[in-house]
This record gives sequence, C-alpha cells and structure tokens, in this order.
Amino acid sequence: MKILIATSECVPFIKVGGLADVCGALGKYLKQEKHDVRIILPLYKKIDREKFGIKEIPGKFSIPFGSGSFEVSLAQTKINNVPVIFVVSEKYFNRDEVYGTEKGDYPDQHERYIVFSRSVLEACRFINFKPEVIHCHDWQTGIIPAYLKTVYKKDTFFSGIKTVYTIHNIAYQGLFEKNAFTLAGFPEDDFTSDKLEYYGKFNFMKSSLVYTDIISTVSPTYSKEIRSGNEFGRGMEGILSKRKDSVFGIINGIDYDLWNPETDKNLKKNFSSKTIKNKSECKKAFLGELGISDKDSFLIGMISRIDPQKGFDMVADEIEKLLERKISLVILGKGSKEYQDKLLGISKKYPDRVSVKIEFNDVLAHRIYAGCDAFLMPSKFEPCGLGQLIAMRYGTVPMVARTGGLADSVDEKTGFIFGVNDREGMVSAVDSALAMFKDKKKWSAIVKRCMAKDFSWKNSIKKYIKLYKS
Repeated sequence: MKILIATSECVPFIKVGGLADVCGALGKYLKQEKHDVRIILPLYKKIDREKFGIKEIPGKFSIPFGSGSFEVSLAQTKINNVPVIFVVSEKYFNRDEVYGTEKGDYPDQHERYIVFSRSVLEACRFINFKPEVIHCHDWQTGIIPAYLKTVYKKDTFFSGIKTVYTIHNIAYQGLFEKNAFTLAGFPEDDFTSDKLEYYGKFNFMKSSLVYTDIISTVSPTYSKEIRSGNEFGRGMEGILSKRKDSVFGIINGIDYDLWNPETDKNLKKNFSSKTIKNKSECKKAFLGELGISDKDSFLIGMISRIDPQKGFDMVADEIEKLLERKISLVILGKGSKEYQDKLLGISKKYPDRVSVKIEFNDVLAHRIYAGCDAFLMPSKFEPCGLGQLIAMRYGTVPMVARTGGLADSVDEKTGFIFGVNDREGMVSAVDSALAMFKDKKKWSAIVKRCMAKDFSWKNSIKKYIKLYKS
C-alpha cells in the first residue's frame, strides 16, 4: 500500500512528546512490511539538516491562504530506508522552539498548521506521490481529512484517498477564532455545528473527527474513555459516540532496537532477564551519578511532562510523606513552573535522596529506565503512555493509575495499580512495591515477568495495516 504519515514531529528529527516516537516507528515498521510509506513534517529550526543529510527539493509551489497565496518549498532525506519530506517555511518554522516559548504557544499557531496541512496535500501533487491512505496525527494535521472531503472533493488527483486520524491526546484540540476557518479556505457553508463550527470557533481536531474515514486512539481503554463523557472526551464525546463504529484503539509499541537493555550503549552494564544482576550495577553507577548516598534505597523514577495531568500535583503534595520510607526519587522532565519549583525545592531539602532534572535528556532517560527499581505514573488520564512500556522492558516495575493505556498494559502480575487521582492509593502502591522489594525472590520474579512482556511494534503494526486495508 501507499501510505503517507503526516505529523508535526517525528524521531529522530524532532521530539516534544510520544507522538514523535510513534510516527518514527510507524514509518520504520511499515517499511519493513514492504509498504510504500513516506513521512511528512515541518522543517523546524531545531532539526539538524547536516546531521540528517536533508537536501532541498528543487522548485517551489504556492498554496491558497486566505484571500491570497503563500509560497513554500520542500526538502527530503531518508531514515530507516523511509523517504522523509519536510515542508520548508522560513516564516513559520524557522523558530527557536517547536510549538512556543515558556510564555505559551506561538500566537500564529493556527497559521503555521494551516500552511503545513495544505502543503501536505500540495506536496503529494508536487512530488507526484498519490497515497492510498494519509495517516494524520493530533490537531496539527486535523484539517487534512476535512480538506479532502470539501476543498479537494472534485480534484481528480486526490480522488480515492482515504484518511486515518489518530488522537494521541484529546486535551489538545487546536481551538481558534473563526478567522482561522477563513484563512484555511473552507467553504462558508461548512461553518455549521454538524461540520466545522465549534461554539462559534474553529476546532482542528473536530474537523478531523467529522470528516476522517477512520479514527484511532493509542489504547483500547482510552478509545472507550473519550466516548464516556466530558471528563475524558473534552467536548468531543458526542461526535465520537456517533462515530463509535469508526473508532479503534491500538496500543503503541516501543522500538526494541532503540530500547534494548542488552545493547543500550548508555548503560554501565548491559543486561537481560538472564543477567539481571547487571541491572544492579546500572543502579549503583546511576546513584553515584545523581549524588544519592543510600545505595540500598528503593529508587523510583519518573520521566514526564511536569503537569497536573501527569499527577505531579499529587507527587508534589505527597513526596515528603513518601520520603518517610526508605526510598529515593529521580524526576526528569519539563512543564509547569509551579510544580517544577516545588520539586526543585524538595530536591534542595533532600539532596542525597531526591534528584530533579528540568530538561529533556535522552541519555539520562535511558539510565533512569535501567537504573531505577520502580517507575511511577500517577496520570489523571493517559492515552497510551510509553514510559511504563519502556520501564518494563528494562525490568523497572511500573506503579500506575488505572487509566487509558496504563490500564491496558500493566496488571497485578507486572506492576502496582491505584485509582485515578487517588493520593492514598498512590502512597499505598509505593508501600506495596517497597514491601515486595524487600523480598528479593518475589522482586526478582516480578522484574522477570515485566521483561518477558512483548510491547514491540510487530503486534501494533499488524493492527494499523488492518485499519489501512479496511
């Protein structure tokens, strides 16, 4: 099949969240299954053109934009033998950050992704690649399916192209004033509540949910949660319920080439379920690196956006209570300044037991997954979550809230589960894990069960191919 993956980020070029991992892996594993797959994304300033061998495609083309037009060009490279196309725009993508600064999103965010979405379609024509399926991801590409069913409906080049739209996180919808609808060039007749209008505004995600052929989410439980009411559906539950026969949940895989404790070059010692003693060497080296003095303490890791959605309000409030136990904690991530400051304050108060790194650091992430005993994810909602999957791959036992992909991937045999927004439950899960940790035989058994789980892409990719063929 001919498949185009349209995304706002993709590893190894640019990563802000799990979306990048998924799109990079989709391309790689679809290619391995002999499909003709391409990936298209913006050429952000942060992307290293020289490192990835990115070359300009000769020529430019114009896209309709409001009452006028806008000129863009393309660039290209290959990764894992997959052709990758970049939309080049100095005005919209040559910026220091991907989505915005610490003050918030860029104010012209709607313009940036209107230009990108329209360019995705015109790029197909420009390079003469007509996909059978365009797989769109998150709100930044939400208007592509709507374009195909409206503006491009009578264009013979695009006839027969189907779309799959994946919701990675329904909380981020791309909601803008009506002028975004006008700039995008949709027919005025489509600005109605059953189509593209959303309480007088224009919602990129809603556009896709109305017009795409198939809707997917990144776990079976999350696909049900977002239809259950406003708490999870965030205003989209009505459309999703109407389209329930077109909504599917496929849990993400992880790239076992990238996340493999047997070959990971970032570790002090490589290990497998048969050489589990080497994991303790990773922990010992990692504790020394962090400056945590108690080598026998129960080491808990967290790698996440620091945000109340990820449960960091609970962590900030309960951390001192947790530290009454014989535990140590390492946190890696960026996010809300309020919670960053709270956590940094705790780390200064307990420097020999708590380490907080406010950054994105891939090497450190690998060492956290390998060096920790347990991995905490107290999310209020979690569409899929990759952290718990990687943690299990490295024999680091997950402690998770019962929601979304966490509920689909962790059970009582491989982790410790507590209720959503349940502070006492979170503390109790840590206590249960700590009690088991003290019994080396039982702890070794749960570590091996975690490592025996298969969360590789080979299972997920088969389900995506089935969706495309449908």
